[in-house]
Amino acid sequence: MDYNLLEALDLLEKEKGVPAATILDALANALVSAYKRQPGAAEEARVTIDPDTGEITVYGQDLDEDGNVTKEWEDTPDDFGRIAAQTAKQVIVQRLRDAKREQVFDLYEGREGDLVTGIVQQADHRSVMLDLGNAEAVMPGSERIPYERLDRGARVKAYIIEVREETKGPQIVVSRSHPDFIRSLFELEVPEITEGIVEIRQIAREPGHRTKIAVTSTDANVDPVGACVGARGSRVRQVVNELRGEKVDIVEWRDDAPSFIAEALSPAKVKEVRIEPPPPEAEEGAQSTAIVVVPDHQLSLAIGKEGQNARLAARLSGYRVDIRSESEDLGILPEEEESATEEPTAAADGEADAAVTEEAAATEDEAATEETAEAAATEEAEEAAATEETEEAADSEETDESESADDAEEAAGDDE
Repeated sequence: MDYNLLEALDLLEKEKGVPAATILDALANALVSAYKRQPGAAEEARVTIDPDTGEITVYGQDLDEDGNVTKEWEDTPDDFGRIAAQTAKQVIVQRLRDAKREQVFDLYEGREGDLVTGIVQQADHRSVMLDLGNAEAVMPGSERIPYERLDRGARVKAYIIEVREETKGPQIVVSRSHPDFIRSLFELEVPEITEGIVEIRQIAREPGHRTKIAVTSTDANVDPVGACVGARGSRVRQVVNELRGEKVDIVEWRDDAPSFIAEALSPAKVKEVRIEPPPPEAEEGAQSTAIVVVPDHQLSLAIGKEGQNARLAARLSGYRVDIRSESEDLGILPEEEESATEEPTAAADGEADAAVTEEAAATEDEAATEETAEAAATEEAEEAAATEETEEAADSEETDESESADDAEEAAGDDE
């Protein structure tokens, strides 16, 4: 064998991590296959390769019924030519691929739950392929964060959920929507979690929207929430950035159920929590119900957008959560509604009365105006009548005077 090939094998071992001994063993098996294709070759054979000189020796063998070697002789062909070399090359490539797959499987076997960093090689609606450097991982669509855009070449972290061996090689399945992905991110950012001082007791998550985690501390001098948040929110900010802006609420774990449920509903302020066991007729294993009373102005905050805050608190605590406002709990909400309903009616009635009063006033004004007009008209008529009578009297006097003058003239004529 050419020394250049041995040097190439050494280089391949350094770059790909496949031991040169594995490659030489694969080459020996390939040469056995090539030898058996030669005319007059023995039915069984073995090939040795000197790792220092690269010298190849072929030994023919005879075997008994039990498979034991009864005879062996050197049978290296003189024309171990091009066809045999090409065949050997194909087999070597395949064996190298198999060795690489075995090495990858051995490297990642048992690493479920680990956090890995990869570069996005391909992304579509079905899956995302990540290059982990020495292996490839697949992220199914169901394990992606909803509506998250992963561009080719982007560097992202993922959580290993399964490593399985298949005919095409080891399959490494990763996730970014798994709740324990949040746990791994906090373990990476918070040394107190790695050291065991702070413990994540429970996680409730709606990927891409919001996550709530409950933490506790084994050291009374360490604030678990503060340790996870970090100085000015530096630690939790790193987690949120990796999650592309997903909101993360950190609450303190409490053994007392009512107190813990009140914490789980953060940032809403809770006034009272009452635990009600499931009714006797409920199925075995039914959840208890937590009646949560909040101030009226905190009701929408406690429920959250589309009930998200209440859902996550229920998952975190393990109780069915029934959130009520303080007024509703006291039973005064219906009266307020009735009062609110009656007030507009009273106002409407007042407005109607005012309208009637205004209308009556307008009617009275109109009547008074009509009466004034009628009086004025009567006065004018009386004045006109008086004027006519005066004129008639004057005419009558003039007529009488005329008639008297005529009579006097007639009397004077008679005297003459």
